[in-house]
Amino acid sequence: MTTSGAVFDLAGVGIGPANLSLAALLAPSAELSTVFFDRKKSFEWHPGLMLPDARMQVHFLKDLVTPVDPTNPLSFPAFLVATKRLYRLLVTGRDRISRREFEQYCRWAADRIESLRFGVAVESLEWDGETFLLRTGDGAIRARNVVSGTGLVPRLPDCAAGHDPAVVFHAAHLLEVPRNFTGRRVAVVGGGQSGAEVVYHLLTSPAGPPESILWGTSRSNLLPLDDSPFVDELFLPNFSRYFYGLAEPERRRLIEEQRMASDGVSSGLLETIYRRLYDLELVEDGGRPCRILLGHQLTAIDEAAAGVSTTWRATHGGARVRETVDAVVCATGYRHALPELLHGVAERLVLDQGRPVVRPDFSLGWTGPERNRIYAQNAARHEFGVADPNLSLLAWRSAEIANSVLGYERFDTSAVSSALEWDTLSAERKVHITS
Repeated sequence: MTTSGAVFDLAGVGIGPANLSLAALLAPSAELSTVFFDRKKSFEWHPGLMLPDARMQVHFLKDLVTPVDPTNPLSFPAFLVATKRLYRLLVTGRDRISRREFEQYCRWAADRIESLRFGVAVESLEWDGETFLLRTGDGAIRARNVVSGTGLVPRLPDCAAGHDPAVVFHAAHLLEVPRNFTGRRVAVVGGGQSGAEVVYHLLTSPAGPPESILWGTSRSNLLPLDDSPFVDELFLPNFSRYFYGLAEPERRRLIEEQRMASDGVSSGLLETIYRRLYDLELVEDGGRPCRILLGHQLTAIDEAAAGVSTTWRATHGGARVRETVDAVVCATGYRHALPELLHGVAERLVLDQGRPVVRPDFSLGWTGPERNRIYAQNAARHEFGVADPNLSLLAWRSAEIANSVLGYERFDTSAVSSALEWDTLSAERKVHITS
């Protein structure tokens, strides 16, 4: 393995929207030497869930750069102009675009950033006493700072592990291989946005719908995304800074209280599904196409004579429900885990209640030199609140990281205009740190 003699100021691993945003903000600058790696051959964004009608839940101006750098040539408006579609989009009246169009925009931006290296896997990361050493399939490189942007890990119910992945799988893998559900019995687990998108996809399949759909959720109902104006201010930098200063018990309480600000289903999608069910059952007289099981948690999946037997336990008492199906699609979200890349420096990370400490600039506390930093993208919901996994603050978080690496405020990330006031002075964060 060869090692380049050059030392980069910043090396990024993973090129999803988060690191793509950071690369786009730094692309016009000649102050830093940067490089970003991804094992994929080109930019992809949740290809297994790129359903035809899936739409974004955030305004299209919350793109890679616009909220902090509106004149950046890699903004979404610049993409619209370059592709001759600005006027057409305005005529549609939309403020939320499709996920497919957002991916097209990201690919367009990626094609214009020279620091990106697709098709290169980073195999390990270590600290050699002076710099970070990243070993890749193309050789080793050194960097003064690193940023992990490898994304979250799909979360499966415990009972879903160990089964045939063609029969029981996470929704993130739905479109990775050809699947035909026509005339089959399908269970969909999860009452959030992904679960709703999967159900609508099944109900509108050109090949024909499944024989039956069992849609189960532990929630008390199929709850809409709360994107009312004052709740939307949770997705301003002001609130994230306020949240960071709160004590741990208060942060945990707010994350649960504000769950539907990020984990609810778009109201328009709920309306569309309801109308589709009405038409199939009552207008087309096709029987009940989808059984919606509220307040139930999937607890067991067992082999059956024909298919698999699913067992559901009521969350507030009541009889168990058992249903035999041909496939189980788990739209059960994603979990935070220490990125595999960081295992090589795990012993150097500073922990707080078992989790790496995330500092205000999104770097992780560690025992190495202060001038060298390890940044983590989309890994700080416990520190910055419900907005952290969301795209709303994508550009702001990248700007915070960019300023930190540069060593000065290249981008203005200070408080913005807000109808609500967050008292950052009264919040005192109580952190017990163990190394």
